[in-house]
Amino acid sequence: MSSRNFTSDNVAPACAPILAAVNEANGGLLASYGADALTARLQSVASAVFERQVSLFPVATGTAANALALAQLSPPYGAIYCHETAHVVTDECAAPEFFSGGAKLIGLPAADGKIRAADLRKAIAFADEMGVHHVKPAALTLTQATEWGTVYRPDEIAALTGPAKEHGLGVHMDGARFANALAHLGCTPAESTWKCGVDVLSLGATKNGALCAEAVVFFDRARAQDFERRRKRSGHLWSKLRFLSAQLLAYFHEDLWLANARHANAMASALARGLATVAGARLLQSVDANEIFVALPHEVVATLEGAGFAFYRWPFEGLTDAVAIRLVTSYATQATDVADFLGAAAKAA
Repeated sequence: MSSRNFTSDNVAPACAPILAAVNEANGGLLASYGADALTARLQSVASAVFERQVSLFPVATGTAANALALAQLSPPYGAIYCHETAHVVTDECAAPEFFSGGAKLIGLPAADGKIRAADLRKAIAFADEMGVHHVKPAALTLTQATEWGTVYRPDEIAALTGPAKEHGLGVHMDGARFANALAHLGCTPAESTWKCGVDVLSLGATKNGALCAEAVVFFDRARAQDFERRRKRSGHLWSKLRFLSAQLLAYFHEDLWLANARHANAMASALARGLATVAGARLLQSVDANEIFVALPHEVVATLEGAGFAFYRWPFEGLTDAVAIRLVTSYATQATDVADFLGAAAKAA
């Protein structure tokens, strides 16, 4: 069945292997609150995936994963540095500030969504100069893939975690689309996280085929002390945690997560290639993962919307004769969906 909805990868259904795993986990009586065999196995599987012993805590939403992880890294009087358009700033209704008890999110600018080390150093230096009058530098959070669909290379991550660690900051990665970033980079999960200085990862699965499953993954296990109580206090410890763990086990099994992400990325690349041939179209960012930002003439956008294609109009400074839109593909996007969109765009142009 063809789909004309490119608003988000959240609109995709849960994939069959994950639904099957949930159904299988539904058989029999198992211990509650994470004391089940599936959750125990997930710890060892994740440790193998990341090539070191990790402490992993399943939660149901990305907002919970990000907010609780950042609250673990920052005191109430702390500064959390991020990109100015990061999801934790714009789309989480102040959850990180709430769960941290008041930590301040400080956004740093970058046209491609990737923070620059010089800007991070400058922000930390300003905080040091202001002393007690300013929030204390506590954490750095990086979005991978970024809000502009770009991807940090491991050396770019290391260039940011270096100064963060010099000043005692914990490093968090918002990996809502972490699998898409990995599929683009072609490196290992370890090479793009703890080996380049990341302390804790919010591992996303929901956008990539899960029903409702994310995880907070601590590479620096000392930073996980009492996190289980923070999760419980926030209302994010499921009594039937086996159903979250079952999803994540299926996600990792035979690299389903990477296969799903590769397909989503491939559909995005096909869209980008096709749009490059549409009269008046201009790509606004490199297409590294599964998001495309493109400027199209006003009349083309209006025609596509009238034809039933769904996407977001996106704010982009400096555009007058065109409209910026965001298109997102998923594991469920079909080549026919891409062809239909490109055909309609070319005809409208």
